[in-house]
Amino acid sequence: MKNVNQNEKTSQTQNNRILHYLQTGNRLTSLDALRLFGCMRLSARIYDLKERGYLIEDEFVHDEQTGKSYKAYFMRDSV
Repeated sequence: MKNVNQNEKTSQTQNNRILHYLQTGNRLTSLDALRLFGCMRLSARIYDLKERGYLIEDEFVHDEQTGKSYKAYFMRDSV
């Protein structure tokens, strides 16, 4: 019987869901990833996807109301 690491399985599922979300033209922030996918480490998932060859870009967004800045991820050539 093959030993399956549940964390690895969860990470792969999150990677697939995040990739699909980005490929459909959406932008994704850490807060979005937590709400939509239960992902607490978006930067790690983005790293995984980039290692697989996906071209994911990012930019800092400044929230005028809170004065906070955060990173948003996106793909330019979305399907």
